[in-house]
Amino acid sequence: VLGSGSDVWKYWAERCAGNLCDAAWNEIENGIARSAGTCMTMGTASTMACIAEALGMTLPGAACIPAPLADHDRLATATGRRAVEIAWQAVRPSQIVTERAIENAIVADLAIGGSTNAIVHLIALAGRIGVELKLERFDAFSGRVPVLGDIRPGGRFLMEDFYQAGGLAGLLSRLTDLLHLDCPTINGQTLGQQIAGAEVLDDEVIRPRDNPVAATGGTNVLFGNLAPQGCVLKTVAADPKLLHHRGPAVVFENYPDLKQRIDDPDLPVTADSVLVLRSAGPLGAPGMPEWGMLPIPKKLLQQGVRDMVRISDARMSGTSYGTCILHVSPESHVGGPLALVQTGDEIEIDAHRRRIHWHVSDEEIQRRRAAWQPPPPGPQRGYQAMFARHVTQAHQGCDFDFLHGRSPGAEPDIF
Repeated sequence: VLGSGSDVWKYWAERCAGNLCDAAWNEIENGIARSAGTCMTMGTASTMACIAEALGMTLPGAACIPAPLADHDRLATATGRRAVEIAWQAVRPSQIVTERAIENAIVADLAIGGSTNAIVHLIALAGRIGVELKLERFDAFSGRVPVLGDIRPGGRFLMEDFYQAGGLAGLLSRLTDLLHLDCPTINGQTLGQQIAGAEVLDDEVIRPRDNPVAATGGTNVLFGNLAPQGCVLKTVAADPKLLHHRGPAVVFENYPDLKQRIDDPDLPVTADSVLVLRSAGPLGAPGMPEWGMLPIPKKLLQQGVRDMVRISDARMSGTSYGTCILHVSPESHVGGPLALVQTGDEIEIDAHRRRIHWHVSDEEIQRRRAAWQPPPPGPQRGYQAMFARHVTQAHQGCDFDFLHGRSPGAEPDIF
C-alpha cells in the first residue's frame, strides 16, 4: 500500500533513474492519496497531532483516526461539547501546556519516529510559555527513548495501521516510566488516567520495549564546527551505512542553483560526496522551507545510489527520508560556518557520537570569514522587514522573538 509523500519520493527516484514508465508513474500518482485527510505516513501533520495529544490538548484518540471513519465525526462532536464545558470551567491552555507536558511531547515524538519539524515547533511553543527549550534536552531524551512506532518513513506501516494497533495511547502505555503521568489534560484527567488500560493490538506496528525499531535516537542532534548551535538528523529514516561518513562537499549556493546543476552530467559528484545547500534557513530562503531532502543527482540514481549525506540550513517534510542533516545553526545567511564551505572541503558526520566536523583548519576558516560578504539587505519596510528583524534561528524555534515569554499584562476587557 502506498504512503503519501514517502512513496512519492521513493518512486520518483526510480522514475528519474529510468526504471518507471509514464503509465506506472500515473498509477502511483492516482493511488498516493486514497481519501481526504493528511498524509497517512508519519509526516509533520501526524507527528504534530500525536504531540498535541501527548501535550494533553486534544481528547484521547484524536491523533490518528483515519479521516473517513465515523470515529472522526464522533470525536469532532465530543470535542465541541468539551470546548463548551471548559469555557464555563475557565480552563486555560497555560494550565495544560507546561514544561513537563512538553517533555511528554518530546518522548512521544521520539517514540513514534516523528518529523524533524516537531523540534522547531516545540522549541517555539516552549518559548511562548517562557521556557527555553534547548537542543541539548532533545538529545538527552533521544539517548533514552526507544522508537516503538514502526511507521513510514522510518518504518514499515501507515497511520491507519497505527490507529488499529492501539494508537498513541497504546504506544505511550509502553513508555510510562519516561512520562510525567500526573500532567493534566484537556478532558479533565491526567495523562496517566488517560492512557490507563490502553492496549496494543499489534506488536509489529507498535513494538514492545524489548524489540524496538531503534533502541535510542530516532532523531539525533549533532554539534560541531559546522553547526555550533546544532543541527538534526532523523537517524531512523537514514541509511545506517551513512551514519558515520566522511566525504568531499559539493556546494549549492541556493535553491535555484541546486535546481539548475543537480542533474548536470558534469557535476563533480560521487556517492561519497556530501551535498551542501545554503541560503535555505529562516532568513536566507526566507522562511526555512522544506528543501532539506536534496535530490540525488540523476547520474547517481542511474548507478543505483538511493541515499547520500546531505546538509542544509533548511527543514524537510516529515514524509521525507534519507541521511539529511537539517536546521544547521546558525544559518549561512547570517554568516554561520555553512556560508564558508567550499566544494571539495571534507565534511564528516558521526551520528552515534552526535558530531559533525568540517575538516578545514582554523586559520583557513578565519581567512574565509574575513573575505565573506553578507548578503544585501532585504526590504526595509512591511512584513518582510519585520520578519527579518525578529525571526530567530532554528535552534531557537524559527519564531518571532517578541512572542517569547508569558505576557505580564491582563487580557483587555470586553464591552
